[in-house]
Amino acid sequence: MGTFGLVFCGTGAIIINQETGGAITHIGIAITFGLIVMAMILSFGHISGAHINPSVTIALTVSGRFKRRNIIPYIMAQVGGGCVASYILHILFPKNEFLGATFPRGSDIQSFVLEFILTFLLMLVILTSTQKKDHSLLGPALAIGGTVGLEAMFAGPICGASMNPARSLSPALMGNHFQSLWVYILGPILGALSASFVFALMDEE
Repeated sequence: MGTFGLVFCGTGAIIINQETGGAITHIGIAITFGLIVMAMILSFGHISGAHINPSVTIALTVSGRFKRRNIIPYIMAQVGGGCVASYILHILFPKNEFLGATFPRGSDIQSFVLEFILTFLLMLVILTSTQKKDHSLLGPALAIGGTVGLEAMFAGPICGASMNPARSLSPALMGNHFQSLWVYILGPILGALSASFVFALMDEE
């Protein structure tokens, strides 16, 4: 449900912006992504940890913070939820070719580096904001949602600021557009893994 909400509202904002000739604007799209992430964390954080991003789930599993037996079901749920959202958006806007898919504005390598760094920073925020066990989701929701919105605002026009393989894979599958998809799968995963490694070093100190 969390990834469904992210893809439906986030890519939906991109589609509706295109359909209305820019009524939402780029800033509005970035804010939409940030707010829906915040809302999903507040809604589902106490149930599932609000894993709406496969790269986060993979990094938490590799670092020993998430049970290995749950990684496949979680990723299946994330990709499945995203695909259902993209399918509904396709039904609602059948003439929209790309359905909010992510594509590099420049080279693949440029966007790969951006996606790596963006996800690295996002993962650090996730780890640090959820470190304290005070059972309050408001702080992490504000920090994580704010980071997503911020990064989407400044990097979105170049790389799409996906930071999430499920967010990019869902519209790609529905629209059959797979060019440069590796950027949005490998970049976020490696960025999240690197952040987990750095956080572990910081945590030891």
